[in-house]
Amino acid sequence: MPIYEFRCSRCGRKSEILTLRVSEAFSPVCKHCSSEEVARVPSRVRVRLSEETRLERLADPSRFAGLDENDPKSMARWMKEMGREMGDDLGAEDVDALVDEAMAEGDAAAQTGAGFGDDDL
Repeated sequence: MPIYEFRCSRCGRKSEILTLRVSEAFSPVCKHCSSEEVARVPSRVRVRLSEETRLERLADPSRFAGLDENDPKSMARWMKEMGREMGDDLGAEDVDALVDEAMAEGDAAAQTGAGFGDDDL
């Protein structure tokens, strides 16, 4: 079953379309904004890994080498990498929204004195 990827000219996001047969005719439409202005993009090769292999990769200490937990951009890169490893392709907008939300919650907790600081552990 071929999977085709298309990038929308209107919203810029990618959509995947699964067909049952290569010969099957279809009209690609953006899944996000329903635009028909889409262009086919080369798809990545996907290798199916066992759950055990994926978990072993996630536990590898070298994955944390460049991680700075106090830098939102570093955390965003790490989140995207972990998401890809688990089979979720987080878009830049999704990660940015998560980082912004986490930073806002951290600021709110700091203002109210909630949360755990180094002194609380």
